[in-house]
Amino acid sequence: MDYKYIEQLLERYWSCETSLEEEEILKAFFSQEEIPASLRRYRDLFAYEHQEVKDDMLGDDFDDRMMELVSEKKARTVSFTQRLMPLFKAAAVVAIFLTLGNAAQRAFEAPESENTDMAVIEQPTTDNKSVAMGDSLKVDTLQKAQQPEPIIK
Repeated sequence: MDYKYIEQLLERYWSCETSLEEEEILKAFFSQEEIPASLRRYRDLFAYEHQEVKDDMLGDDFDDRMMELVSEKKARTVSFTQRLMPLFKAAAVVAIFLTLGNAAQRAFEAPESENTDMAVIEQPTTDNKSVAMGDSLKVDTLQKAQQPEPIIK
């Protein structure tokens, strides 16, 4: 018997040019009992594929098992607040970082005199002498309007 057609199909199979029908022909040929000695080395490949198709069938109870699993799962509603929870958490982290940064900045700033009432104000006098005035100075607004502006250092 001449197996030229099978050899041509094998050549096309190795170059990936066969159709699905031609591959089925090869599987059917290699599933036979009597195969020529020159083609026996390919039998395991095609017989395995033919056997594998039969073994990979789903069981009859597959649909029932899947439906049981799906029916156990219930839909969960997510509220608007729950959707925004990551945004709230991110805003809280940013607020904490800004607060800590502000506290650290104030800690490393040069200390200012806490008693700002003791500032020195120089005013020209009639004697051309400057007088240091402390926090006890009280000036009437009408008199202040007539006096020249004080110079603050």
